[in-house]
Amino acid sequence: MAFLKASDTISGQEGRAYAVIGTQTEEMFYVKTLEATVEKTKAEVKTLGRRGVQHKATGWSGSGTMTIFYMTSRFREMMLSYMNTGIDQYFDIEVTNDDPSSSVGAQRIMLKGVNLDSVIMASLDTESDALEEEVSFTFEDVQLVKPFGTPAGAGL
Repeated sequence: MAFLKASDTISGQEGRAYAVIGTQTEEMFYVKTLEATVEKTKAEVKTLGRRGVQHKATGWSGSGTMTIFYMTSRFREMMLSYMNTGIDQYFDIEVTNDDPSSSVGAQRIMLKGVNLDSVIMASLDTESDALEEEVSFTFEDVQLVKPFGTPAGAGL
């Protein structure tokens, strides 16, 4: 009987994220957590001969959050630019999971058309050892640049 080897699970610390803003690529070493989710949009469909409601997928919406250490002004600059000019900025985020102890290899996902929802403009906290901020965003598309592979062992 095959089973999952613990060594093939992916450590959350073994990864990288890069923001591609215009022509610049910036390593997002200040990311503590990042999660991006796609949610289907569904319509309720009622049909003759059936009392229950059925559901039909009609689209999707992408959104996410990241917790970052409060140490970059990049997102504040982007928000200020929008506030002052009315021109919004969209950018891409590439997320790589790459745990060298796992036989499944690396996975690379590209979030396309990322747009920030809100940005903390100033922060102080006498109780905090390291300031953090939560940044919510939406995105317009996703590319699976490189999928995980299949685990090498059967866990015998």
